[in-house]
Amino acid sequence: MKWNLRMKAAERGIWKSNELRRLLAEAGLEISAGKMSGLWTGTPTTVRLDDLDVICLVLDCDPAELLIPEPDKAAARRRPEEVEKAVGGSASVVTPRFGRPRSDPPL
Repeated sequence: MKWNLRMKAAERGIWKSNELRRLLAEAGLEISAGKMSGLWTGTPTTVRLDDLDVICLVLDCDPAELLIPEPDKAAARRRPEEVEKAVGGSASVVTPRFGRPRSDPPL
């Protein structure tokens, strides 16, 4: 996924993270400077859905405009055998692996 916060903010005339942070605070979302920096400068690893609602309210957009799918990147992360299977290659036979047997419980 591509995080498109800065572009949506720029479309609304918001050029600085502090300005967006102030608008979010006015809408009821207090964000720390560190978290705001992470949202502003890169792709966050997590975003709470409640926070996303407020961000969308302030920027007058929907989540699909902030989160842009990148299917090519997702496909590149697949292992070669998964790609072969998805393309229609032969499925490999799965054999169970037997680990160490469990000991008996104490008496």
